[in-house]
Amino acid sequence: MEHSDGEAPAKRARLSANGSEDLLSLLSDDLLIHILLKLRNTAVAARTSVLSSRWRRLWPLLPGLDFLPDTNPYSVPAVLAAHQAPALCSLRVLASDASADFMAAWLPIAARRLAGDLFFINNVSPNDEAGDIGAFELPCFQNATSISLHLGFLGIALPTSAISSRLTDLCLNSFQVQGPCVLGDVVSSACSPCLKRLAINDARGIDKFTIRSESLMQLKLNDLDGLQQLTVVTPTLKELSVILCFGPNQPIASISAPQLMSLQWNDAYDPCSVQIGEMAHLQCLHAGIFLVYGPVDFTPNLHCLRILLDFKVMHSLTLLLLYNPDIGNDRYLMEDMTRLPDVTCLSLTLMSNGHCFGASLFHILRLCTGVRKLTLNYFEAQTPCPSSCICDQPTHWKTEKLVLDGLQEVEISELSGTEHERDFVQLLFSWSTALKKMTVSFHHSITERKAKGLCQMLRSFSTSELYMEFYVHRCLVGKVRLSAVG
Repeated sequence: MEHSDGEAPAKRARLSANGSEDLLSLLSDDLLIHILLKLRNTAVAARTSVLSSRWRRLWPLLPGLDFLPDTNPYSVPAVLAAHQAPALCSLRVLASDASADFMAAWLPIAARRLAGDLFFINNVSPNDEAGDIGAFELPCFQNATSISLHLGFLGIALPTSAISSRLTDLCLNSFQVQGPCVLGDVVSSACSPCLKRLAINDARGIDKFTIRSESLMQLKLNDLDGLQQLTVVTPTLKELSVILCFGPNQPIASISAPQLMSLQWNDAYDPCSVQIGEMAHLQCLHAGIFLVYGPVDFTPNLHCLRILLDFKVMHSLTLLLLYNPDIGNDRYLMEDMTRLPDVTCLSLTLMSNGHCFGASLFHILRLCTGVRKLTLNYFEAQTPCPSSCICDQPTHWKTEKLVLDGLQEVEISELSGTEHERDFVQLLFSWSTALKKMTVSFHHSITERKAKGLCQMLRSFSTSELYMEFYVHRCLVGKVRLSAVG
C-alpha cells in the first residue's frame, strides 16, 4: 500500500514525549489497519485521526465497519459515504430503537458498497409498540453474500427482484411485511441462485410462503404468525425446521425435499393436509413438545403424536417433555403415546418444573428398548413441587422390569442431584445391561465439592467396567472436566 507523502514509515518515526522512539509509526499501513480493525468499533478507530495526518486517512480504508449502539446514528450514512477501501467486506450495525427513516438513510449506501456480510440488530425498548415505528424498503444488494437483520418489528417492503444474486445466507428476524409479500419469489433460485441457508423468525404478514430453490441446504421458519400455506421444493435441502408458524390455522403444506436429513416440526400437523414427500435420507427427527400432564385431547400433543406415527424407523429422535408448574388434577397424558419410531439415538429434554419425571421417562424408554445412545437434558426448577402433588403417579416404573440391552452410552446435562434424579439414574443403571459410557454435566449451581459427592454416589450405582466422565461449570471458563474423582 503506497503512502500519500511517498515516505517510508521508518523515515517518519518520531520521538515520543518521554524521548523514546515512536515505534508505532514504523509499522506499515496494512498492519495499522489490521490493528484498527481489531477494535471492532469504527467510531473509536476514527478518533485515531487526531494522532497525525497519516492516521487521518487510515480508518476509511478499513475493510470492515462496526457501529455500536452509542454511535451517533446520523453519522452512519456519512461514514459509509467516506469509506474508501476497495471493498467493504463486513458491516455491523447495532442500534437502539432505530426508526424506518434511519434504515432508509444508510441501507441503500451499504447496498452499493457491501461485498460481504451485513449484520444489524435493532434493540427495541419494552414500551415501544410494534407498528408505530414505520416501514422502509429493503434495497437490492449488488454483492452481499450474507445478510442478518434483527429489525425490532420495523416494517419492510421487499424488492421484486433479488436481494443479492451472490447471497448465500439470509436471516430475517422480527419484522412486518408491508405491501404484497413476495419473499418466496425473492429467495427462490430465479432471484437467489446461490442461497444455501435461510432463516425467517418472528415475522408478520406472511400468509403464504413458497420457495423453489436448487441451492438451498438449510431452511428455518419460526413464528410466522398467520401462515396459512407452505410450499417447499428444494432438491438439495438437508435441514428443515418449522416451529409455531401455522398457529390456529389448519396446516396446509407441501414439502418436496428428497435429500432431507434433519426435520424439526414443532407445529400443527395433519397428514391429510401436510404432504411430506419421500425422504429416504432422513436421519434426525425433532418432534416438538409433549405435555406430560394436561387436559384431555391437548391439541399440540395430538400434532406431536401424528408426526411420530408417520415414521417407523429413525436414527435420531428428539422430544421435549414439559410439566406445567401447577398440574393440579390434570390427566396423565403419556399413555396417549403408544408407539415411537425404532430409534438408535434418543434425546429427551425435560422441563419438569420441580416435578417427578421418572414415570414419563420410563414410558418412553419402554417404547424404545433398542436405543443405543440416550441423551437427557434437565431443566430443573430449584423449588420442588408440593408433597401432595400427583406427579409421582403412576409408580409402577419403580418396580416394573425393563431391559435396555442395546444401550451403550448415556449423556446427562444439568444434573442437580435431586432425589428423583438420583432414583431414576439408579434404576437406569439396573435396566442397562450393556452400558459402556456415561457422561454427566452438573447444573451451574452445583459446587465442585458437592459434584464430587454426587460422582461417588453415581459410581456406587454402576459396575467397575463403566467409563464415566463428569463436568462442572466454572465462572468465566464454562464447562470443565472434573478431575480426581473416586
